[in-house]
Amino acid sequence: MALIQLNQLQSSILKYNKHLQIPSFSTAFHQRSTILKINAVSPNAQQLIQSGKVRPVLPKEAGTAMELEGYILLDIRPEWEREKACVSGSLHVPLFLKDMDSSPITLLKKWVHFGYIGLWTGQNFTVINDEFVKQVEQKIPDKDNAKVLVACGEGLRSLMAISKLHEGEYKNLAWLAGGFNRSSDSDFPAVEGPEKLQYATIGGVSYYFLQVLILLQAVGKES
Repeated sequence: MALIQLNQLQSSILKYNKHLQIPSFSTAFHQRSTILKINAVSPNAQQLIQSGKVRPVLPKEAGTAMELEGYILLDIRPEWEREKACVSGSLHVPLFLKDMDSSPITLLKKWVHFGYIGLWTGQNFTVINDEFVKQVEQKIPDKDNAKVLVACGEGLRSLMAISKLHEGEYKNLAWLAGGFNRSSDSDFPAVEGPEKLQYATIGGVSYYFLQVLILLQAVGKES
């Protein structure tokens, strides 16, 4: 079941990028970059899901899991995504941080990143948060009993986070399958921020494409 959900997730990313008509060279580079980020840990995370050690939870099931089963929603998105929209009462520990290094090599990397990814997606050049597990421990110290539902925008970065938390000996982990991008307005009791939760990952030129599509859909309904 978990593999099916992952395949559906990858398919939805492809369809979404095509829907926004993002140029193919940028889309391909962005997809390769995302895959490279999780490639080292995704097999382990997938094994954890397949073995039942980590529970996959669909967005439409998340509210029930939180209210009736006591799951804590851990949002691991970077700050600029969370500022657009976040679930009220969720905890936040970012897995990736904005790279503040200004060395010549890093500046060159940032320039390339902006040209191929940042311009289209609005995502900053990031580095992994080396203090991630330690910061989660400060907010959720009970590793044996706390039920933690790990979430990000598209469900990929949260796979990496799950792997790290499992290595950090958290016993009751769940994964928001598909991420917030696949949620609907009614999936969570309350959402804070100026954007819809399912659009919070979208930035840069892609955001303006999205706004045009929303406008066209609204005009189509009125006519």
